[in-house]
Amino acid sequence: MMARENYRENSTEHKNSSILVGSITLFSVLLIILSFPFSLFACFRMVQEYERAVLFRLGRIKEGGPVGPGIFFIIPCMDQIVVTDLRTVSFDVPPQEVLTKDSVTVSVDAVVYYRISSPLAAVCNVVDYAKSSKLLASTTLRTMLGTKSLSEILSDRETIAKDILALLDTATDPWGIQVERVEVKDVRLPFQLQRAMAAEAEAAREARAKVIAAEGEQKASRALKEASDIISGSPSALQLRYLQTLTSISAEKNSTIVFPLPIDMISHLMSK
Repeated sequence: MMARENYRENSTEHKNSSILVGSITLFSVLLIILSFPFSLFACFRMVQEYERAVLFRLGRIKEGGPVGPGIFFIIPCMDQIVVTDLRTVSFDVPPQEVLTKDSVTVSVDAVVYYRISSPLAAVCNVVDYAKSSKLLASTTLRTMLGTKSLSEILSDRETIAKDILALLDTATDPWGIQVERVEVKDVRLPFQLQRAMAAEAEAAREARAKVIAAEGEQKASRALKEASDIISGSPSALQLRYLQTLTSISAEKNSTIVFPLPIDMISHLMSK
C-alpha cells in the first residue's frame, strides 16, 4: 500500500512538473513570436572552435551534452548557458616554504599546465575549477617536497615533477580536468646555507687540485727515473744531451753560454 501511495505521489509530481514546463515553454514561444525580430538577438548564441557551452534548461542539463562549436538556438526564459574554454591553461604556483626531509627550509615555486577534458564535469562537479586546481597544486607541491631531501630536490627535479603530475591528474580527474605538465621552476635556499655550500664546494675543489698535483709529481718523477736509467746505460747519450742543450741555448741568441763540464775530466787533468 505504501509503495502504491509513493508511486501515485511521484506520478502526480511528475505530471505537475510537466504541466509547469509546458506552460513556461508556451509562454516563452509566445514571447519570442511577439518580440520578433528583436528576439533573434537573444535566441541565437555562438561559441568558438575551442569553446563548448553547457546548456541548462530549467535547471537541468540538456540532453546531448555540451553544445558547439558554431551557432545554436536557446529559449531566453528557460535556458542558461555556461561557456568553457578547452585550450591549455597555465598558472604559477606561488613560492612555498617547505621543510625538507633533512630539516632544511627552502622556497620552491612551480608552473602547471592543464586543460578541460569534460566540460560537464568541470561545470557540475566543482564550483570553481581554476581556483580549486591552484589550491590543490600548492598543497600537493608542499606535501611532495616535504618527503624529499635537499640533494634530491636540487638534482632530481624531473622525477619530482612527474610524481606531482600523477597526483594532480588523479585528483582532478573527477572535475573533468587533465593536468598535462608540471615544472619545478626555482629552488631558493637561505643565504647562510648558500655560503656554507659554496665553502664546501670550494674546499672539495682545492682537495681535488692537490690530489691531481701530487699525482702529476709522481708521474713526472717516474718519467725522470726512467730517463736517467736510459742515459746511464749509454755513456754517449750524456754527451748527446750536452750537445742538444748547447743547441737550444745558442738558438736563443744569448751572449753567455754555460757549458757543463764533466767532473771526471777535471779530476783526470788535476791528477796529471
